[in-house]
Amino acid sequence: MFYPNIKTAVFLSRPNRFLAHVQLDGTEVVCHVKNTGRLKELLLPGTPVTIQHHPDAASQGRKTEYSLIGVSKAAPSGPVWVNIDSQAPNQAAYEWLTTGDGLPFCPRPQNVRREVRYGQSRFDLSFTDCRTPWLMEVKGVTLDVNGTAMFPDAPTERGIKHLDELAEASKAGYQTAVLFVIQMKGIRAFFPNRTTHPEFADALLRARKSGVHIWAYDCTVTENSMKIDKPVPVILS
Repeated sequence: MFYPNIKTAVFLSRPNRFLAHVQLDGTEVVCHVKNTGRLKELLLPGTPVTIQHHPDAASQGRKTEYSLIGVSKAAPSGPVWVNIDSQAPNQAAYEWLTTGDGLPFCPRPQNVRREVRYGQSRFDLSFTDCRTPWLMEVKGVTLDVNGTAMFPDAPTERGIKHLDELAEASKAGYQTAVLFVIQMKGIRAFFPNRTTHPEFADALLRARKSGVHIWAYDCTVTENSMKIDKPVPVILS
């Protein structure tokens, strides 16, 4: 996925979860933060960030002309970009499925649909693979602890509901999957964040035992793009 009208700025502060102040070309501007997570380990004063300019902000009824998209993070091999747009993983997963590039199954899936209701939940994606119906939930991951990606960074009862519904769908004959889209490179493994939300980690184990596929993939991230790239080992226990 590609972002037009990207500019580089410097992060200053985040007065609330929806807004951030950045310095752009020597001027302080306000940005919409497209992620309600805490992001405390990323959004540090003085950190380079990427922001997207919306020239039609006024006509679209937007309160800000800019959105915060990416954050630069130090890594052993040098700074890397982390995409923090919470809407990006779904779009990247849709593109991943429809292009068939690097999928864990083949042939390329058919009838890819978004926002599909099943039971009491609405799942991010559905598709068919050799006439077998699939349901997929997508989770974006931005938390990196010493090269380990972790989810969630805050308790998510909704996430548990999705996992339990996928487990039920699996028992009903669907193929099901949770795709953790790690919005950066440089990750060695994925773990559920048991310290932050032990119930989610337990639900993930239940889901796997019920036949739900648990996948984690990193992403190639630049200042103005993000693309799902390589699988990352998933360690649940």
